[in-house]
Amino acid sequence: MAVVLFFAAAVAPLNAEDRPATWPQWRGPTRDGQVAGAAWPTTLQGEALKQLWRVELDPGYSGPVVAADRVFVTETKDKTVEVVRALDRSTGKEVWQAQWKAGYTPPAYARAHGEWIRSTPALDGDSLYVAGMRDVLICLDTQTGKERWRVDFAEHFKTTRAVFGLVCSPLVDAEAVYVQAAGAAIKLDKKTGKVLWHSFPDEGGPNGSAVSSPVLATLAGKPQLLVQNRRKLAGLDPASGEVLWSEDVPAFNSINILTPFVYKDSVFTSAYGGRSHLFSLAQKDSKLKVTTAWTHNAQAYLSTPVAVDGHLYLHLRNQRLTCLDLEKGEERWTSSQSFGQYWSMVARGDSILALDQRGTLYLVKANPKKFELLDSRKVSDEDTWAHLAVCGDQLFVREMHAIAAYRWQPPAPSKPK
Repeated sequence: MAVVLFFAAAVAPLNAEDRPATWPQWRGPTRDGQVAGAAWPTTLQGEALKQLWRVELDPGYSGPVVAADRVFVTETKDKTVEVVRALDRSTGKEVWQAQWKAGYTPPAYARAHGEWIRSTPALDGDSLYVAGMRDVLICLDTQTGKERWRVDFAEHFKTTRAVFGLVCSPLVDAEAVYVQAAGAAIKLDKKTGKVLWHSFPDEGGPNGSAVSSPVLATLAGKPQLLVQNRRKLAGLDPASGEVLWSEDVPAFNSINILTPFVYKDSVFTSAYGGRSHLFSLAQKDSKLKVTTAWTHNAQAYLSTPVAVDGHLYLHLRNQRLTCLDLEKGEERWTSSQSFGQYWSMVARGDSILALDQRGTLYLVKANPKKFELLDSRKVSDEDTWAHLAVCGDQLFVREMHAIAAYRWQPPAPSKPK
């Protein structure tokens, strides 16, 4: 059974029972798009979803991370400076700001996807880990914004800057921070930034840094760091960086985008211009054996899926939503309705909340029998490429030039008959 690490996300000491729900990293507390808490309403209209505050920002694709009392957001100013802001969670008022020179301009063919910071930071107690576009990882003090350390991976490893910039969102565990940069997977001491190992170099060439993000899990009884680069999916030993297994994942232009998705002792991925795969792991003669449980012709693009009760909900290259049975690899349905190019999805119980990059929120029933759209609401007239953050009864939406906080009301309790 997969085990995903949890993260200490509060920046102020609170009793556990008083601590608000948080969103400390890419795809949430358990890095799989799942949240706990009270049931969601079945409507997004009116007072059911009320805007609390909105703060204007410079452009950015990074998702917000949320602590007990603060929200951390990134932006790129004038294409030359990367900025991190800490905002008061209740009011949106700025607490501190940190910045550094960026000055990175992607090649023309990559520029259509933006010239601004993209990686979602990782929050771990009193430290915030922020990946800048120029293959740089910076550790900031969450209370003050003071820089604790930084590592310039291109300079350290003498590699060229990645074409799309450092897109991978860092991952933190008890002792270390992991990132895919400089064309490889890297582990660093989270207190000092010292490089502990450098492994799984990408065969895609000098500009081959991953556009996926790593995940920690235990598969077939073996702790692993799951990483996907432009050509392959692999499991690495978190202690040493040793490659435990790897599988080819063919994709158009060798760009695999999805974050590996863990299901029991298996890993799912889906490639743009390729196929969907579920790889299963088992122990044999004290070694890991990998088999392909199934493949399917469903093609994802940018959006990592969520799973509910053994069924995967996957946004496709053709901009529709599909439901796949994870055990059998069979398609249950594909929506006739198409959406935008990107859906950031969060699941709670049998409900899925999805933010379309066109600024629309969708509330979908996780129903393996049919596509069931419960409601939708336009929340921004701008692009919303950043991942949605959901913390209890609060939602945080990063628009292209702003961040907005919302609170929704839980459904009223049914009256006894």
